Amino acid sequence: MKKKKLNIEYTEYYSDEALPEDDALLLKMASEASKSAYSPYSGFNVGAAVRLDNGEVISASNQENAAYPSGLCAERVAIFYAHARYPESAINSLAVTASVNGLPCEVPTMPCGACRQVMAESEARASKPIKIIMGGARVTRVMEGVEHILPFPFNNLPESDK
Repeated sequence: MKKKKLNIEYTEYYSDEALPEDDALLLKMASEASKSAYSPYSGFNVGAAVRLDNGEVISASNQENAAYPSGLCAERVAIFYAHARYPESAINSLAVTASVNGLPCEVPTMPCGACRQVMAESEARASKPIKIIMGGARVTRVMEGVEHILPFPFNNLPESDK
């Protein structure tokens, strides 16, 4: 038997002014996107914005449905659209922010497990980490790769596709 330990590294920022300019802009775009969320059941509006290595920025919001599993999180809407529109481009960074009934969440909202897995596969496709920027009213957390929020992802890509 051998015990092992995971280390999770991240950076916290306590004002948008302290964030690197590109990250602050991406977070602002995610916040704007959250205003278009369709969330009549939860009142939980989430916005996401992804910056691609070709310079394009895609933003999206969560979309709920009365048949609960049919809705989709903002992160996956943005990632799937980015891959559909620019299949050869890698995602450099992803920003996420949320509000409840119009009020920004105090602390960052973490992506759900399904979104984390989609991010992990996006990283694997591109062979490079995605910077994840999660904004809250009091603090923003930045992680330099999905491994810091999903340490053991599923990975079914054949060796030749990695």
